[in-house]
Amino acid sequence: MAGRMEGKVAFITGAARGQGRAHALRLAQEGADVVAVDICADIDTVTPYYPLATEEELAETVRQVEALDRRIVARRADVRDLDGLQAAFDEGLAEFGHVDTVVANAGIATYGKAWELTGEQWKDMVDVNLTGVFHTAKVAIPSMIEAGRGGSILFTSSIGGLKGIQNVAHYVACKHGIVGLMRTLANELGPHSIRVNTIHPTNVDTIMIQNPGTWAMFSPGDPEPSREKAMPGFLSLNTLPVPWIEPVDISNAVLFLASDEARYVTGVTFPVDAGAFVK
Repeated sequence: MAGRMEGKVAFITGAARGQGRAHALRLAQEGADVVAVDICADIDTVTPYYPLATEEELAETVRQVEALDRRIVARRADVRDLDGLQAAFDEGLAEFGHVDTVVANAGIATYGKAWELTGEQWKDMVDVNLTGVFHTAKVAIPSMIEAGRGGSILFTSSIGGLKGIQNVAHYVACKHGIVGLMRTLANELGPHSIRVNTIHPTNVDTIMIQNPGTWAMFSPGDPEPSREKAMPGFLSLNTLPVPWIEPVDISNAVLFLASDEARYVTGVTFPVDAGAFVK
């Protein structure tokens, strides 16, 4: 029985670990080949909270995709660098001949009251989480139009792309911003049968939330925040009785929206949020 992504190629940013790796594996399980990129380097404003991915982690994504008997082209690329990202995409395109699905997943998180954020924190956030998403779409769209195969473009937003969340104003601004970009692209690309949607997770169990910066946000005033101490705060965010969800929960939504099952779904803000938005 053919997989739901048989014969398709997915371009995924931030693919070395976390949600990006989960998306690569889930799509590969259903038959997709993968073009994977990750920065594999730290960003100074992020490292006080958590380290970014490594080349070794990107190599592990490659190993796991190949273990599923799928092909993968993996390159180091920074979504802030349009030329570098284009070069990485073009290498994947040369290998596979077409790209059908784009998953703009790369993102960062840092913390602080809006008026206390530094200029560098704001700039890095916008450069990665908003401009980086635009770059990801920009490098892929011309070849998708030329191929005439239609396709799917997905942006990883957040419940913070639908509502305000304290202590992450810069993050929330970017995640709202990519919703506007998505809605515009959905209109522009509709005539080419290219669908564009955003996915809005609640907290996902990856290093982006499992770090002292996020724990402190959910256990304010505690000098030694921890995963366990932050648990009630995480739980309070969601309607369903879970503190966070797993990367594969987002990957299953990515698979649906990328597959032909969602062939008439475009311009949609798709929550996978354990009811966080309605709470």
